[in-house]
Amino acid sequence: MPELTRIPVGGEQPYDVFVGPGVLAELPALVKGADRAAVLYAPPVRAYAEQAAAFLVDGGVQPVMIEVPDAEAGKTIGVAERCWDALGKASFTRNDVVVGVGGGAVTDLAGFVAACWLRGVRWVPVSTSINGMVDAAVGGKTGVNTAAGKNLVGAFYPPAGVLCATEALATLPAAQLLAGMAEVVKGGFIADPVILDLIEADPRAAVDPAGPVLRELIERKIAVKAHVVGEDLRESGLREILNYGHTLGHAIERREAYRWSHGHAVSVGLVYAARLGVLTGRLDAAAADRHAAILRSLDLPVSYPADAWDDLRATMSVDKKARGRALRFVLLDGIARPVTVPIDDEALLAQAYRDIAS
Repeated sequence: MPELTRIPVGGEQPYDVFVGPGVLAELPALVKGADRAAVLYAPPVRAYAEQAAAFLVDGGVQPVMIEVPDAEAGKTIGVAERCWDALGKASFTRNDVVVGVGGGAVTDLAGFVAACWLRGVRWVPVSTSINGMVDAAVGGKTGVNTAAGKNLVGAFYPPAGVLCATEALATLPAAQLLAGMAEVVKGGFIADPVILDLIEADPRAAVDPAGPVLRELIERKIAVKAHVVGEDLRESGLREILNYGHTLGHAIERREAYRWSHGHAVSVGLVYAARLGVLTGRLDAAAADRHAAILRSLDLPVSYPADAWDDLRATMSVDKKARGRALRFVLLDGIARPVTVPIDDEALLAQAYRDIAS
């Protein structure tokens, strides 16, 4: 079995990200000293959650299994409240731990539950999706969705460690596997152009869960995020670059009532941000076209209906980066040269959308 890769995340509360098959063997060390561990999981990964529970038992920790709704349906205050009720019934103390097993939605929820219970207990995300591994599980952002928008309620709360179970990728439906690649592509455009080169060289190899290319892409994207969040945990500066493509992407997710995956929505958001870069004179057309070409090669969407703009624009007003009336977008001054730019020109915003709309 290939060795695990360890990627350190620095900052005020440092931890390690472990990537590879057989990563559950690291779980007992991360929860050492706990009496109980709440294992939050969604139905599609029940078998993997049960494997995690078996490792906990071997480490002398009693698992408390808590099934939550799959995907974004599980990221609500109501579901979090159910989890807190379960922790109360199990007499969880500050010595105990929360483990989230699944994709990004489950680990976001698990981290939020842990951050709030007794004002903070240890937690460990066990990520089983590409999006979870390269984005949601790393960086300590936890939270839930509300009627106002996505991820507007949450906490910055770093985990004790992150486990990325690459063997679980072989069990994902093809559409879900591909959706996770949008965040990988984002990492290439904001920081590591080798990611883009690897995908362009062979898009099929890039999404083969049994091959070495996908693992390298995952590790490269984790390394990008580890560097950024190690420098800026609470998104006071550098970390904003990780929101490239997310301003429009989150608005699409909300308009679709989260029927679109995060990755599909961000894919369109990346193309929109690239077009904004062109219209503001920051990015050349060839670099913008490269966005769409790479995303298309991965069967990801690059446009959204033209008549949706008014709805999307209204939702974008409550984006986390907004300051007053001006929206703040992460744009590119070139490949791997991200900047945050305030834009209050409504005509320009609308034109960029018309240019990429279907």
